[in-house]
Amino acid sequence: MGNYDDIINLPHHISKKHPRLSMEQRAAQFAPFAALNGYGEAIDETVKITESNFEEDD
Repeated sequence: MGNYDDIINLPHHISKKHPRLSMEQRAAQFAPFAALNGYGEAIDETVKITESNFEEDD
């Protein structure tokens, strides 16, 4: 018998007490733990630089 054979085929638990979170609510819940703070701003800045380089080439 393997490690999880007793529970592997059980149905997924759905709480009757707590409603399911939407994707937006889940994202907001875990946002404070984001490992890459500032990554979005860095990407936005790179996009601006890249777009300005393409405009100069035209």
